[in-house]
Amino acid sequence: MTQETGISPAVSDRICKHMNDDHGDAIVQYATVYGQCEGVTSAVMDAIDTQGMDITAQVNGQPTSVRVTFDRELTDAKDAHHVLVEMLKAVRSDGGG
Repeated sequence: MTQETGISPAVSDRICKHMNDDHGDAIVQYATVYGQCEGVTSAVMDAIDTQGMDITAQVNGQPTSVRVTFDRELTDAKDAHHVLVEMLKAVRSDGGG
């Protein structure tokens, strides 16, 4: 039996829905800190893959595409969860949120 690795479009959709529904503040932090996008008032995660995530951030009332690249390639959805949590912890421990 082979185990599926990577992040399929369906898994990406599930992760994005959860993040957008429950963790909008975290997405703003990802866009601001890791996407180096200043003035973000809100943001949604559009997609996530093994290399990074695509975010649409609102900056000065305009939608702005932001790509956040991960430090390493992710293996699966569980790995994505761990990396997203660690990224947010790093921002908060640095006083960024």
